[in-house]
Amino acid sequence: MKRWLFFTLIAIAGALTLGCTTLDEKQRAWIFQPSDRAWGGTAELAQGMDEVWIAFDSKATGQGARLHGLWLAADGPHAAQAPVLLYLHGARWNVEGSAPRIKRMQELGFSVLAIDYRGFGKSTAGLPSEDTAYEDARAAWDWLAAKYPQRPRYIFGHSLGGAIAIDLAARVHDERGTIVEGTFTSIPELAGTMKLGWLQGSWLPMSMLVTQRFDSLNKVAKIGSPLLVVHGDSDSLIASSLGKKLFEAAKEPKQFVLVEGGSHFSTLAMAQAQYRKALGQLFSLK
Repeated sequence: MKRWLFFTLIAIAGALTLGCTTLDEKQRAWIFQPSDRAWGGTAELAQGMDEVWIAFDSKATGQGARLHGLWLAADGPHAAQAPVLLYLHGARWNVEGSAPRIKRMQELGFSVLAIDYRGFGKSTAGLPSEDTAYEDARAAWDWLAAKYPQRPRYIFGHSLGGAIAIDLAARVHDERGTIVEGTFTSIPELAGTMKLGWLQGSWLPMSMLVTQRFDSLNKVAKIGSPLLVVHGDSDSLIASSLGKKLFEAAKEPKQFVLVEGGSHFSTLAMAQAQYRKALGQLFSLK
């Protein structure tokens, strides 16, 4: 037996001996980096947005759960008929940290509901997981469906939120469209592109230990609505090649927008015109 394989098997056995729970918790903490804080002055930009509370019984935990969200209604004379967007944010910061992006989606004509997953902000405390995040997104979607049954509803996810958005879109059948920005194919493949992290390189045996896989690549073809995939070509956190690979696995109708000079965080701000054009072409939104 080759030496590398021997030490690989020893490492796997050791990790399993330490306990799958510990391994799972470390991955969840690394992936979500949950926080009750926003970054910079973004919390101030959330002032004036309406607070929303969504309570439900969690099948994942067997306990009651409550999500905190922000609601920003569309502007203009036709605001009451505006399409509704469920905004799913990425890792690390709470929902107030997405206030600038929420406002930009409003400027594109949407009324926006943005939520914090459990473990973030004012939502139910605890370490998030892939399963609880999916459940939170579905609870928010059901809330929107009950609140605005006559209005077209769309799903949006940024970064990690893109994986959550794709899972939701693959499960529901009443969305008019799905938009993801700066997202990836799966956690193992994403980790293989990173220079730092608990899972480095493309070491296949280690990828077998990933419990929080967020495998969007095997879900995206199940989406039954038009899909818009947006990525910045200067994204140093999630390579644009992963966004393109995800797009290629999706069914038509779909569109891929690569934003020149867009980083992981600046793409939406830089690409309002490109977004507006794509929304018109793919979703017939003005």
